Amino acid sequence: MNNRITVFLFFFSLITWVSFSQVDSNTVYKKRVLETSEVDFLTSYYSQDGNNASVTGGIGDEYLTDFTSTIVVSLPLNEDDVLTIDAGISAYTSASSSNLDPFDGSPRVSGNPIGSPWVASSGASAQDVWSNINGIYTHSSDDRNEIWNANVSFAAEYDYTSVGFGGGFVKLFNEKNTEFSVNTKVYLDTWNPRYPIELRYSNNLNSAFFNGVNIYDQNGMSIDKSGATGFIWSPKSEVLGFINNKARNSYSISFSLSQILNKNAQFSLFFDLVRQDGWLGNPMQRVYFSDTDNFYVGNTSSILNYTSSTNTDVFQLADDIERLPSSRFKIPFGLRFNQYINEKLTIRTYYRYYFDDWGINSHTAEIELPIKISQKFTLYPSYRFYNQTAADYFAPYEQSLSNSEFYTSDYDLSEFNANQYGFGISYTDIFAKTHIWKLGLKSIDVKYNSYKRNTGLSANIISAGFKFVMD
Repeated sequence: MNNRITVFLFFFSLITWVSFSQVDSNTVYKKRVLETSEVDFLTSYYSQDGNNASVTGGIGDEYLTDFTSTIVVSLPLNEDDVLTIDAGISAYTSASSSNLDPFDGSPRVSGNPIGSPWVASSGASAQDVWSNINGIYTHSSDDRNEIWNANVSFAAEYDYTSVGFGGGFVKLFNEKNTEFSVNTKVYLDTWNPRYPIELRYSNNLNSAFFNGVNIYDQNGMSIDKSGATGFIWSPKSEVLGFINNKARNSYSISFSLSQILNKNAQFSLFFDLVRQDGWLGNPMQRVYFSDTDNFYVGNTSSILNYTSSTNTDVFQLADDIERLPSSRFKIPFGLRFNQYINEKLTIRTYYRYYFDDWGINSHTAEIELPIKISQKFTLYPSYRFYNQTAADYFAPYEQSLSNSEFYTSDYDLSEFNANQYGFGISYTDIFAKTHIWKLGLKSIDVKYNSYKRNTGLSANIISAGFKFVMD
């Protein structure tokens, strides 16, 4: 009896082994592109200060804070396809933007409103919320050597909305040691323009905002707002008008080539072509001309001290809003090179050169040194240098000419250089042992950056990211 059972078990095992062997030989199993769903929580806090506010014509308080939170969910649809959804909200407060109406919420002295480019207004434009959502669909070929993607996005703020879409293709060859990719994106933006408070009512200086408000010349003398006895304030926007075409569209195509040189080194090249069309200036930003008379509202004793931060109670009426060409062509290109030194240290480098048809040329260089201090913890100090030439249309406060077609006092378009120092720490647990509900914590990244321009702008950025995998 025992022998029969032994013979039966032997033949049963043999048949089972043969059956599974045949299945293995005839069935192709593919590794999933993404094994399980992943969730990323990203957050950052940004603060800056400076004295070249663009809303007030190139001078004034640039203090700004921004808190952003984003969630990114990656879902494997099957072995080959992944759907990624990311949504974010950014809440900011801005001293510069608040001065779109510098008189909102301010006291009045002898019936006149008080405002200053150096004092933040408490008006509605002092803070806002920006929100966005993006969807990305990715499909990989059976051999994982070809990847297609398509994306769509939507973003909104109180003065604009944006709809975006695009797609791309990645090709890996040379046993996956070489990678080539091409991506295209289109953004169709629409302005809901906001203008400086005084320009909205400049066509009648005795009504609405200006009703009962005195306007003073450079010498502190109250002007006859009818114009019967001398010069009056007459901004250029009365002649040129405001935004007619409220579109601002961007089109880009990006190419990149990545090559693994050996087991320790890898480099990549990238090249972009970007075209923008529509109203590319910012209607919130004032411009003051050097060849026109100046006019003010507020305390006349502070006029001579207007450009000093001690001025708290007089504001200069704008000559116009920022005006820029209706098209812009940008070309950035550069490279990355990463070198593995040993199990403790890696060197990551980055360089980019940029130029456009507005006259800006820039260089960016960056180095990051990930230092692995344990199996789970890595430190990564970094340094970034940036410089650029000024746009053809840039001039500081009161240096633009009224007969120019285009002009701006936005210091983002000025000549400057900047240094950024960063330090980060990352925690990685490939087994995701720590759990929150059904989410296994895979990694944590925290980084601090200190940014300074030679124009006086300084900023601090703290960012954090948490990656989870679904059980």
